[in-house]
Amino acid sequence: MQLIVSVGVILAIVLWGVVSPASLGSVFDTLLATITRDFGWFYLWVVLGLVILTVVLAFSRYGDLKLGAEDDEPEFSLGSWFSMLFAAGMGIGLVFWGVAEPISHYGAPPPGIEPNTPEAAGAAMRYSFFHWGLHPWAVYSIVALAIAFFQFRKGGLALVSTAVESLPWGFARRLGPVVNVLAVIATAFGVAASLGMGALQINSGLAALAGVPVNPAWQVGIIVVTTVLFVGSAVSGVSRGIKWLSNANLLMAAGLALAVFVLGPTVAIIDTFTSTLGSYASELVRMSLRMTPFRDSGWVGGWTIFYWAWWVSWAPFVGLFIARVSRGRTIREFVLGTVLAPTLAGFLWFSVFGGTALHFEIMRNIPIAEAVGADVSTALFALLDALPLGAIMSVVATVLVVVFFVTSGDSATLVLGMMSTGGNENPPNRVKIVWGVLISGIAISLLLAGGLKAVQTATIVFALPFAAVIVLMAIALWRGVREDWDAQERREKLMRRRLQDMVKPGQA
Repeated sequence: MQLIVSVGVILAIVLWGVVSPASLGSVFDTLLATITRDFGWFYLWVVLGLVILTVVLAFSRYGDLKLGAEDDEPEFSLGSWFSMLFAAGMGIGLVFWGVAEPISHYGAPPPGIEPNTPEAAGAAMRYSFFHWGLHPWAVYSIVALAIAFFQFRKGGLALVSTAVESLPWGFARRLGPVVNVLAVIATAFGVAASLGMGALQINSGLAALAGVPVNPAWQVGIIVVTTVLFVGSAVSGVSRGIKWLSNANLLMAAGLALAVFVLGPTVAIIDTFTSTLGSYASELVRMSLRMTPFRDSGWVGGWTIFYWAWWVSWAPFVGLFIARVSRGRTIREFVLGTVLAPTLAGFLWFSVFGGTALHFEIMRNIPIAEAVGADVSTALFALLDALPLGAIMSVVATVLVVVFFVTSGDSATLVLGMMSTGGNENPPNRVKIVWGVLISGIAISLLLAGGLKAVQTATIVFALPFAAVIVLMAIALWRGVREDWDAQERREKLMRRRLQDMVKPGQA
């Protein structure tokens, strides 16, 4: 029944987007504007609370609890595990926005800062760190940790609703079906929108490299090819296609970043990382709770609130996938691997690509901002063109975008299969194929109808109720961890008492 409702809602919105994309866009744009204006504070408090919760769980006594039985060992090596969670979480976003976001903030900085100034450049890097650092990964981490904890330690199903249903409140248990429907809709729309947007960026890359036309026919062809690739990867299983592609992805991304670091303004990149890390740490709380009640500015809503809503909308998909590959790890290891490690990787990425772009724009008068203003999807290629071996690096970057989309698609297909088969960790291949074809069909239909951006906006709108769900998941996780720790302590005390009782007669 849940699957029928989910597919029905998805098809109804897709049909709306195909028949009347302008109407769909208008309705969801209005809803998004209302949400960011009236509920922005809610997103800020919830996401900051999740950051605090990850710190407490990682560095308290609860960090020693294992996600599974005490003798369970991790299924994947540390490197493969990190590669998979990073690729699923936001790998493609970093490639797309690594140049574009700092340059965008430089020309249109937060309120109170003059554009196109050194102060604007510093703020651009600081907010790029902020938007892609601890906060988004804390959202993913808590959702994934709640699913993994109740699945591996409590024997629950691999569903988003499992944690919520563990709460001792009647309404929470009745929310289960609604939560699962929201999770399926958010995942399907989020991945379909990303496939469409990814097709646009890959098309731009091929246009820069080979002069191919930028048109819907090429974009549809790109979606079809990437769909065949990610469905094939998903069918081959987590331990084969998904793992291998994620490992290759991380190596390619690291190689590209290293090449830009060496061939670009190396010292300026190091200085950018150092300075931005310091300002990020000192401004963290202020940025986390920043609103503009006394300014007529949409900057916070258009960037920070929008990002927080986007991460929340992707949390069911990314959370389920990370939970799927994390059995056998302790809570401390899990949080460090899903929050601190990818945050540091993101900081390095933005320092290399964003720092280089700002250096070229400010110090060498290379018009990176002009390229970003003309077409955001060409930002990375405009930067690479200004470097030695730029053509070779552009080829690598295009391949990297393709592989990142394949890894996002295969992990999403796996997760949708899990959600539609009652939490089966290894859903049948036919289910994966159906979901792969369905989300690519959604992307193609909306791309041709011009409703792709509207569905991306719709995904953000669905994030508001899911933010409330995440609050319930966090409460359930905290209750579960405390109860489990207390029960474990009682067992250990009882065992010590029995051992003492056994030793005393012998001593007498």
